[in-house]
Amino acid sequence: MDDIRDTLKKSPKLLTPVIRAYERRLKQYGAEARGVFWKDEDFQRQRYDILYNIFDDIDQAGGITVHDFGCGYGALFDYLKDKPVMRASRYIGTDMSAEMIGAAKKRTTDPRASFIRHLLATDQVDITFASGTYNMHVGQDEQDWENYVKASLKQLWGKTRKALAFNMLRQDAEDQFDGLYYINGRDLFDFCTRELSPHVTIQNDSPLPDWTFFVRRN
Repeated sequence: MDDIRDTLKKSPKLLTPVIRAYERRLKQYGAEARGVFWKDEDFQRQRYDILYNIFDDIDQAGGITVHDFGCGYGALFDYLKDKPVMRASRYIGTDMSAEMIGAAKKRTTDPRASFIRHLLATDQVDITFASGTYNMHVGQDEQDWENYVKASLKQLWGKTRKALAFNMLRQDAEDQFDGLYYINGRDLFDFCTRELSPHVTIQNDSPLPDWTFFVRRN
């Protein structure tokens, strides 16, 4: 636990270049998929379609709390808002960028949604998502970034009652770009089963360049 705290205490310095990159991008493109570095809305939606599989039949009845860590301008809430899981449910969007949170609040007035600027999860929730949240390190030391990702996942899991779904870029992705973080899926799978829960599923999302991880309590 002390290692997690120590790593996360260093995260503001590590994340500052990332925040600046996202805020420049938001200013350039506005509150749309390209404004958070997705190629287009279809690429963004494909990730959401995959992550949605974390919800089970009980979740489909609604009445749950969903946390979107790295929410950007709130696109995941747009995707979820008319689906059964959001009946009598609550959505919390967290982002490190004040400008992203400002854009999310401006776009979304639905009382089921709230948006918080923070580097950590602050509330206990049922389901946690992190879509693209850890993909961009903007040239930071990769070992430092790996340590941050793992500490952040542990912190998220500690605030998650039921299940965590997140995606990461694959090390064998055909097209790779400077400033992005690509992982060995097996290594991170082993970390998740060892440090989070024995109930982990990993999915190769080819032709998308991603791994998707589903971590459940049971």
